[in-house]
Amino acid sequence: MIRDDLGEPYTAGPPRRVVSLVPSTTEAVAPTGLLVGATDYCTHPADLAVARVGGSKYPALEKILALRPDVVLANAEENRREDVEALRAAGLTVWVSLPRTVEEALDAAARMFAHALHLPEPAWIAAAREAWREPVPATRRAAVPIWRKPWMVAGAGTFAADVLLRLGVTNVFEGATYPKTTPGEILALRPDLIVLPDEPYAFTAQDGPEAFPGVPCALVSGRHLTWHGPSLVEAREVLAAALVI
Repeated sequence: MIRDDLGEPYTAGPPRRVVSLVPSTTEAVAPTGLLVGATDYCTHPADLAVARVGGSKYPALEKILALRPDVVLANAEENRREDVEALRAAGLTVWVSLPRTVEEALDAAARMFAHALHLPEPAWIAAAREAWREPVPATRRAAVPIWRKPWMVAGAGTFAADVLLRLGVTNVFEGATYPKTTPGEILALRPDLIVLPDEPYAFTAQDGPEAFPGVPCALVSGRHLTWHGPSLVEAREVLAAALVI
């Protein structure tokens, strides 16, 4: 029996109408022509012209239902369990992904195309596998804030942490996946580097680095650090350049 990443059985046939609640999944599925709905945060491809169904955390369920999708594509970290359960209770089929490493992301994408979409594997998956084939030995330790007010960081068990580890950067946080913290607590761990993505919080040169005096701060693309779709093909090169400070 086919199951999604959370072990839920999946028995639907080839879909004709798809709604994606995950920006990276939207970017992956858009070229198929099956996509009829996506979240307000689905920014790629830039010319995406589908119905918008609200945010990833709080999608408008009535808008999703009105689109009559054959399958809704979700992610266990980006989407709330109660929304997934509400969609299923309303009679919709939902495929949920949960990749925490680059390898898991590419395997999950391959499974989604094969079993949820009933389509051949797109070429970008093989290209991304090749791009990330050789990891870099770890030489630096970093903290990865993803929000402020309150401050939150991506912990060692996250997808972003695995991406950085493959680029030679280990995470100073262990344990909780996305713990709340303070700049003082981060500095107490003596990181060599602070990695500041531009999403979900839009850190900039004027908003973020000032909290970590004396520690180099790398401003990076959140799409390349946290998205597990076609952006992985170029992510290694883009992030490696941004981390050279």
